Amino acid sequence: MTAVTRTVREVFRGRRPLAAVWWEACAVGRAVRAAWRGPGRERDLVVQSLKAAGAALIAWAVAGVWLDDPMALMAPWVALVLVQATVYSSVRQAGQQFTAICAGALMASAAQAITDDTTGALALSLPVLMLISNWSRFGGQGIYTATTAVFVLASGTAVSASAVGHRVGQAALGAVIGVAVNAFVLPPIHLRDVRENLAGLAREAGDVLHTVAAGLPESEWDAQTAAGWSNDAARLQRRLKALESARSWSQESLRLTSGPLRALRRVPTADVPPEEEDQRWSRVTGNISALIRTLAVAADENRTPAPPQGPVLDLYARLLRLIGDSCRAEADRLLGEATDPRPEEATEATMEELHRRLQEGLREQAGQGAARTAVLGTLLLQAENLWAEVVPEPSRDNPPRGAGTPSQ
Repeated sequence: MTAVTRTVREVFRGRRPLAAVWWEACAVGRAVRAAWRGPGRERDLVVQSLKAAGAALIAWAVAGVWLDDPMALMAPWVALVLVQATVYSSVRQAGQQFTAICAGALMASAAQAITDDTTGALALSLPVLMLISNWSRFGGQGIYTATTAVFVLASGTAVSASAVGHRVGQAALGAVIGVAVNAFVLPPIHLRDVRENLAGLAREAGDVLHTVAAGLPESEWDAQTAAGWSNDAARLQRRLKALESARSWSQESLRLTSGPLRALRRVPTADVPPEEEDQRWSRVTGNISALIRTLAVAADENRTPAPPQGPVLDLYARLLRLIGDSCRAEADRLLGEATDPRPEEATEATMEELHRRLQEGLREQAGQGAARTAVLGTLLLQAENLWAEVVPEPSRDNPPRGAGTPSQ
């Protein structure tokens, strides 16, 4: 697969538009396969899309076919956009959108009555409605004030109290259908997103530590290598933000879904990782970022701190690999692929031995100057902090101590 990827890159080298289309097609293919294989974000998107289409068809069937309303367009339009990511957001946006539509219909009708001309009514109402649409109370639904006015005036029907009432009534009908479909047909619950993002953060933390460990002993370790590690740390921070977003969505998806709705979906609330896990991996991310910043400063020829040299770098790389392995084991545990992420006793003993030898290396570095000693001591302290956060109880009870200063 790697050879195929390299070949494709060679073909598209220098052809950025074609390459962009190719990689986008690959991304779509991966999403389709993921949706087909089993539950996940991709399948949730398919379900929500089909629900939105179904809500619009139901609204059209009720308003256009059953009620035979000549202004039935409003009902499916509103129903379509109100099948949102959570039931709570559907209800909130239904209120905002209905208010915006009422404001647009009333303003358009008043402008038509004053000017008795469609163009004049548009010129009179649209500037005011666009200003009103920016009102924070409307949220993202403010634009419907202006679009409703355009629909009302461009439809060519007579503007009257009856016509305005019809449009407002159709908007209310669409809102009720859209919210009902979202609430009662597989209501969206985003609990799985928390677990997947948390596992992804743990695995990526392990990958970053392994990348750093692989580059440390190399003689080519320089500012350019450190810049690559800094990019990895920035990617890890983006992963953390994705986790925070997923947690927010999961909390909102449980609002207004208690009682019968929760019974229908059988929400596995006990299966959601606690928020303390988010905080723990936030600290892990911060420690990894701090570790990489220390390495970047040490690699900068214009700065005083100097990177440690000799076998001590090999020892430190082995220590980071052990911590990275624990991060990956935690990711497997979160996804149900492993039962116990604690390192084996042999691994614990290896870590203790590495730490002891690094302490000896710290004393040796002290004889070469304070700059190297400060860098190695800082790196050891950050590694200890990582180990204490990553390895769960009971192994975390006795982390190695004294990383920041040499033994007396």
